[in-house]
Amino acid sequence: MRAVAMTRPVPRSLTECELTHVQRVPIDMTVARAQHAEYERTLAALGCEIVHVPAADELPDSVFVEDTAIVVDEIAIITRPGAASRRPETGEVATTLGSFRQLRFLSEPATLDGGDVLRLGRVLYVGLGTRTNDAGVQQLADFISPYSYDVRAVPVDDCLHLKSAVTELAPGIVVINPQWVNGQMFRDHAIIEVDPSEPAAANVLRIGETVVAAAAHPRTNARLSSVVHVRTVDVSELAKAEGAVTCCSLIVNV
Repeated sequence: MRAVAMTRPVPRSLTECELTHVQRVPIDMTVARAQHAEYERTLAALGCEIVHVPAADELPDSVFVEDTAIVVDEIAIITRPGAASRRPETGEVATTLGSFRQLRFLSEPATLDGGDVLRLGRVLYVGLGTRTNDAGVQQLADFISPYSYDVRAVPVDDCLHLKSAVTELAPGIVVINPQWVNGQMFRDHAIIEVDPSEPAAANVLRIGETVVAAAAHPRTNARLSSVVHVRTVDVSELAKAEGAVTCCSLIVNV
């Protein structure tokens, strides 16, 4: 088994991205592209094969490829993003992902962003907030329940996606911002809380026994290092577009 990391180039229109919980500030596009390239190199160094989805300069959020699909062992579900401007992103992702999985497609009235879906074992926790609705949760459940997955909805109010507030560090362990999501939803897991001064630090990307974390959160990363090996990457310019480390790839085990 090997890990494929599907990524998509930083588009020229990134500065026109959708924003929900952060203010719009200037983005240095040269630095953003350099940070994305370093992110790809980090994933490659951790054993991932990088597969590029074709660039879409006309789609400002297209670098955040995670939101366009949910990948489990048996199938992949192409989402219907909550922001209408993002729905055209799914076409090229489906074409590329179709080489690795049979595809299913969410349909109206469902909305669902991949950043709202956290898989922990055979359970998929799905954030209900500004981007994902009840119909999205139900359609996802309809597609994956035949494969013995459970789907549990989690209210998300104060951040963009569920994975902004909680992600997996290792089997049975999560990192969480308790101000953004109720930790009781994950009471069957050990919990490491983010440092209060770093509210966005709960978004980390697990690759095997390593987690990739944003360099902007040194206090939380120090806590995580007591449990797992941490590789940091600078994604400060992408964060201005409300992106984080999980957003920039789709991990497919093949």
